[in-house]
Amino acid sequence: MRHSPTPDRQETEDCLVRRFLRHPVRLVPLGFLAAIALGTGLLMLPWATSDDRYTPFTQALFTATSAVSVTGLSVVDTSTYWNTFGLIMITVLTQVGGLGILTGATLVILVVARQLGLRNRMLVQAETAEFGSGDVRRLLLRIAALALVSEVLLTAILAGRLWWAYDYPVGRALWYGLFHAVQGFNNGGFSLWPDSLVSFGRDPWICLPLVIGTIIGGLGFPALFEVARAWRRPTSWAVSTKLTVWGSLTLLVVGFVGLLATEWANPNTLGEYDWRGKMLAAFTQTAVVRTGGFNTVDTNQLDEETYPLLISLMFVGGGSASTAGGIKVSTFFLLAFVIWAEVRGEPDVTVGRSRIATASQRQALTVALLSVALVVAGTVALIIMTEGVRYYRALFEVTSAFTTTGLSVGSPDDYGTPGHLTLTLLMYIGRIGPLTLGSAIALNTRRRLYRYPEEQPIVG
Repeated sequence: MRHSPTPDRQETEDCLVRRFLRHPVRLVPLGFLAAIALGTGLLMLPWATSDDRYTPFTQALFTATSAVSVTGLSVVDTSTYWNTFGLIMITVLTQVGGLGILTGATLVILVVARQLGLRNRMLVQAETAEFGSGDVRRLLLRIAALALVSEVLLTAILAGRLWWAYDYPVGRALWYGLFHAVQGFNNGGFSLWPDSLVSFGRDPWICLPLVIGTIIGGLGFPALFEVARAWRRPTSWAVSTKLTVWGSLTLLVVGFVGLLATEWANPNTLGEYDWRGKMLAAFTQTAVVRTGGFNTVDTNQLDEETYPLLISLMFVGGGSASTAGGIKVSTFFLLAFVIWAEVRGEPDVTVGRSRIATASQRQALTVALLSVALVVAGTVALIIMTEGVRYYRALFEVTSAFTTTGLSVGSPDDYGTPGHLTLTLLMYIGRIGPLTLGSAIALNTRRRLYRYPEEQPIVG
């Protein structure tokens, strides 16, 4: 006979669960690990591949991590290696990863806002907009609804275009539309077309919906909801929303102009298009390069001066609490304001009419410098492990993995098992690292009743 747990034991277990859920910073990494482990096991099964064979552990782990981290890197040809079951699993893992980071970020932000104390809660109140800790269920439902509506609309537009203009059968058009809609909104980069979006680089009905989906998923729910609520009063937006929205527009313009300038005459990329095609392909590539993972130009044929531009855009990434990766737009532009204030000799760092807390400046600097260190270490490791790889190619691949972008120069399959494991680790760290690190720093703020004497060491 099965006995129910004793009251004391049940109370202890309930207490442990409550304590664990009060710290989603711990829950997010474990949740992603569980999803990766389950996805790896399912993708290793023979009924996930087109030729009914077992997938090696390293390949399955790489693919599962890439899907859950919404990266899109792949060591096999996605459209031919995996059968319908395998592709459905990749789609589900991408959806779980995208919604997982959104809901995880939501819980983390609300917990941080609740635990920082009255003074600091007033400072971050604008970050959580009108949502408090009692509105978690409503907020999560709004996020899920946003994802569902966006993906349904994207599916309808893409499927209709493929059926109308490219003679896809209705079933195939719906499947291709759904697959790429999920990848677009969640900022994944998997594609059922071997050349990603290169063949559709001049088709606005394919490119622009995916651009819109990528931007919506990559801005982050705090910015999206605040813009929707107060779009007529941008001056009332929170600092993080201003940094994210205006910073994203700035990066889009700079990247668009830079890509046109470097690739305009390249016959292997934009050079083969007329001016309208060049504008659309460059705009699409710039919009999705910061974490979308799709490509409208052949990344293997880019001029070498283009790679630093794309690497920089990938490193910055998208908005906080979004499906995007990178150090985040708000982090990058906050540091830009810090530098500007220092150059001008200002005593405070201000954005508009708001003074930025010193703690936020230190957090941004910590996230950025640790991210640089990880990218440098990963690049050196990949160069050591792979014979004959050029430094810019290794840097591009590592940055793409760490920022969960999904673009690749060549194929990740060229790096062998050690390289695959390195990129797998970077994808996982890049997905959960900035969120958990920033939250842990915010929650670990200490108060001292004394201060040491101040000194100014020589800098430079």
